Amino acid sequence: MKNKKLLILLISILSALCVQGQENKTLVIGQFDKPDERYAIEVAITDIFARNGIPSVPSLNVIKQGADPSILAVDSIQAKLKQAGINRIAIVNVRGYDRKFKLSDKETSLKETLGRTSIYHIYREEATSVSFEFIFYKENKMTFRDILKCSNVSDRDSVIKRIRKKLPKRMAKKWS
Repeated sequence: MKNKKLLILLISILSALCVQGQENKTLVIGQFDKPDERYAIEVAITDIFARNGIPSVPSLNVIKQGADPSILAVDSIQAKLKQAGINRIAIVNVRGYDRKFKLSDKETSLKETLGRTSIYHIYREEATSVSFEFIFYKENKMTFRDILKCSNVSDRDSVIKRIRKKLPKRMAKKWS
């Protein structure tokens, strides 16, 4: 009898922890025209977030390849995301190829940000540095924005390598 009660208590605690963990996932969206760049960034960022205790899901698991990401701002889709335990959205894009890019003070809506198209690629031949912008939304409101500057890049793989090296340090320093 005592073992049954203990077992039921243990199961209820574990299920509560599972439900609690599922309610705080972050959807990672890479705003890139090329599907391979989008995939590479989303997988890298999702992996980095997971290693730092932030449960996350790449947008490629939620919307079809080639689909317009602006549908994620629709209320019915937001409700489905919330049911799936996703309550934050992280949008990653390239802001430029110089080191002087500054953060914008202007607060943009989720729909407006998702409606943008990226004119930049992860890597450009003449560039030696790339500036990535991270924008976080919760309940359709912008909550945080940051720039990650990656220098000494020579190709797409070196950009991903720099992100994997610099982002965890930036998260510990600025995002906590």
